[in-house]
Amino acid sequence: MPRLVSIMLFMSIAALGSHATQAADQIVVTNYGVAANGMPFAVAMEKRFFQEEGADISGILSSDGGGSTVRVMLGGNLAYGEIAVAGTVAAIQQGADLRIVSDNALTVAEFAWAVKKGSPIKSLADLKGKKIGYTNPKSTSQAIDVVMLEKIGLKPADVELVRVGGYGEQMVALGLGSIDVATLADPVWSKNAADLQPIGFADDVLPPLCDVVGVTTGDAARKRPDFVRAIIRGRRRAVAFMYAHPEEAADIVAKVYNLEPAIARAAIVRLTGTAKSGMPYWGPGNFDFPGMDRMIQAQTAIGAFSGTADWSKLVDTDFLPDDLKPHK
Repeated sequence: MPRLVSIMLFMSIAALGSHATQAADQIVVTNYGVAANGMPFAVAMEKRFFQEEGADISGILSSDGGGSTVRVMLGGNLAYGEIAVAGTVAAIQQGADLRIVSDNALTVAEFAWAVKKGSPIKSLADLKGKKIGYTNPKSTSQAIDVVMLEKIGLKPADVELVRVGGYGEQMVALGLGSIDVATLADPVWSKNAADLQPIGFADDVLPPLCDVVGVTTGDAARKRPDFVRAIIRGRRRAVAFMYAHPEEAADIVAKVYNLEPAIARAAIVRLTGTAKSGMPYWGPGNFDFPGMDRMIQAQTAIGAFSGTADWSKLVDTDFLPDDLKPHK
């Protein structure tokens, strides 16, 4: 009898250990809790869409983006991450065993260019000779500044692009007069909109540029394909919920992002509104390869990427629901 009790106790502990391991799954999302790209994941967690689809997610890790997100994903042996497209392609070219499995943010509509109220700068046409802030070298904000200048007929040499370090830091620099124009992304833009004068929104000026993509590892693709598919389905449900119920979604996001509900609502209502570029900001997962090409070109222009992106070797569409897969 003692032997039987010992065996039963061992089996119970093993079962608990197995459950704990399964429940400990985490994923990583670039700038989660800070930038707009990751907002659907907050909704999916709150509404338990991941769990209902078969992925028991215990938490979402955040990182500064690009290479740091790749390092968190690989170092933590995580099965899924949302990462900037250029950073993902660069990591794969350098030998990282990663696969792009979904296209998550199809535009850079979260960005706006803004000046202090009362500024003589009234539109993007007034930018020649002005100081334009961006976050860090090889960042998305720097890339879209270069694309924006091209669209309005200017070159980077026609302005002074100023590295400031972050979106909050740009607000400080704008107030001090160190820059004339801030390149801001939601929710920072919506948080400060009352004190600023917008001179351009990315969705009005730029074509669709892929912002972030869903990524898995080769190991997870082989061993945990159903988990990866469940993440994609759960996020897709969250995106649909956000477009159908933007205010309720904003209340969820406000808690995770530590925002005033009104600020979260302003950001989400703006980003779920009619897409002027013809492409929604948050996509359900389907690929827009022209938009991905355009972002690669923009990143190449600022030295953040070199070479070419052969999507046939980088992208695995098998994880998408059938109705989102490209037509062959």
